[in-house]
Amino acid sequence: MGSMIFMIVIIALMIAMMWGSSRKSKQQQAAVQDFRQSLQPGDEVATTTGLLGKVVSVDLEKEQVVIDSEGSQSRWRIQAITKPPIVPAYVHDDEVDENGNPLPEQVEGQSEDADAPAEVTAADDTATQNFAASEGKDDAQSKSSDSEPEQ
Repeated sequence: MGSMIFMIVIIALMIAMMWGSSRKSKQQQAAVQDFRQSLQPGDEVATTTGLLGKVVSVDLEKEQVVIDSEGSQSRWRIQAITKPPIVPAYVHDDEVDENGNPLPEQVEGQSEDADAPAEVTAADDTATQNFAASEGKDDAQSKSSDSEPEQ
């Protein structure tokens, strides 16, 4: 009796899996059919053999599509047309660190090495001289005020 119930459960699971697989397959076929019926000139497509191009014209009665691929036009059966592949964005190895995280962007004029000393320009040198001169005046005033007794 126990083996009979086990057999019925296994058969029921197999039927359920086949039904689910069939349903998913029908949904995919319907999505592909809708895509092919909605093709219009200018849509980017691919073929099952890998040709990429743009749709020039669609003839649903003859089930044919004309595709322009880099200036070369060719006629295809509509069953050979698929959605173009999604091309991932390319990131160069110099744009990420060793963990794959993007590097901070460099500001123009900023040195690449953050620990390196900044370059001194003539304008910076003049500003440094002016600052030192004003500091010297402040030091002289503070020394004279220190030497005078307060009343």
